[in-house]
Amino acid sequence: MKIILLDKNHPLITVQLSEKNFLLEEDFTSSYEEVGQKIDQYDGIIIRSRIPLDKSLLEKAHNLKFIARVGAGMENIDVEAAAELGIQLINSPEGNRDSVAEHVVGMLLILMNRLFIASQEVKRGIWLREENRGDELLGKTVGLIGYGHMGKATAKRLSGFGCSVIFHDILPGLSDEFATQVSMEELQASADILSLHIPLTDQTRYLVNEAFIAGMHKDFYFVNTARGKNVDTQSLVRALQSGKVKGACLDVLEYEKSSFENLEENNQDLTYLLGSDKVIVTPHIAGWTHQSKEKLAQVIVDKILSSFS
Repeated sequence: MKIILLDKNHPLITVQLSEKNFLLEEDFTSSYEEVGQKIDQYDGIIIRSRIPLDKSLLEKAHNLKFIARVGAGMENIDVEAAAELGIQLINSPEGNRDSVAEHVVGMLLILMNRLFIASQEVKRGIWLREENRGDELLGKTVGLIGYGHMGKATAKRLSGFGCSVIFHDILPGLSDEFATQVSMEELQASADILSLHIPLTDQTRYLVNEAFIAGMHKDFYFVNTARGKNVDTQSLVRALQSGKVKGACLDVLEYEKSSFENLEENNQDLTYLLGSDKVIVTPHIAGWTHQSKEKLAQVIVDKILSSFS
């Protein structure tokens, strides 16, 4: 089988698949149009986010048997078109679930205990104790939206901090030893902390908006390591300004480019987020550890070999 790799990933993908007699071509520079001119040559595509695989492109891929996304989200692939064309889709959420879960906990600890703020103050010669009094995770009710690989890994870790973890998911019967499944209404009634672990779909686009935030019974902390467009930023900013949202941990932003490599827009709401001491922003790195880079790649290789070796 002939496979094209359109993004840089861990070299084990090339090494291990080559050992199994797959033919691999690395192309990290061709444009969307250039890929379209040769896509019919390949049996498989391995991507991250650089090139959108839309219906127009996939219809040119007459020999394509699979698309493997090194990561979890599939929004840069026309999933319906792939299904119609008989193209198998593969992703690897197992590979960075631990990284995402640790990032969630880390951001919450930094935000709720004012660790970054206090450290920067001391480095500037400012010694404030009462002003930097923290808020404990112990005893908090954490509400997760989405209980796939990321949600489950996050629940496992937060339960170890003495949190009561509840979640809402469109699939039934997912409760386990770490978290209890509830309706969205129950989650909004009980959560002290809200964390998103959902893909970006038509149903989840701007899920957290003004109406959703108003439906939360308590003032709450908010965490997003899912996708930026799961959240209406303007509504989040207003809630931060009013105190309804006590603080926000954002690894993703509505204004990211589709490749996630940079921001495509700067506006008043983004300026507020970047300047607020109630907000922690990281550059889409929750699933981006040295270990996850290798694990993501290994999961992809194992799944390709399982289906096509």
